[in-house]
Amino acid sequence: MSTINAVDPVPADTSEQSAHERHFGGHQHLHGAFGDDPFGALAERIALFFGTPTYIMVQTAIVIVWVGLNAVGVAFAWDLYPFVFLNLAFSLQAAYAAPLILLAQTRSAEREKHAEKAAADHRDEVANQHSKLIEENTHLTKDTQALTNEVKALTEEIKTLTEKVSSALNRP
Repeated sequence: MSTINAVDPVPADTSEQSAHERHFGGHQHLHGAFGDDPFGALAERIALFFGTPTYIMVQTAIVIVWVGLNAVGVAFAWDLYPFVFLNLAFSLQAAYAAPLILLAQTRSAEREKHAEKAAADHRDEVANQHSKLIEENTHLTKDTQALTNEVKALTEEIKTLTEKVSSALNRP
């Protein structure tokens, strides 16, 4: 009679949160584009605001009002044509906006890289678990086939012995 080699099943990870934490938890420090400090949160909000239609409309309105008031000369003109102060304001804005936007893009790319690596690690882990399960299933199928063959042989042997006993008992 053959023996069955019991294979311990691979424990299934039933917790989606623990799988997520296992693969993505090490990258929590990348959550905020500029870190978790108050300056980082403010800088991220400002950088995200620069690309919105609201920002473009507000900036356009400010420029129209600025140029209009200075061109017409209502009350007093503080920035006459060629609008040097307005140009200085745009330069100052660009000096701060460009680094904030570049920093946001750099951190975003870093987060995406880490997220892709975590996803690839997760896919590899799932593929390895799948391979182990297939291997275990194949082993169990072979064991089942061996036991089926053994049961069949024992059944045939019992049948033969039963026939012998029956014929021996039926002899006069």
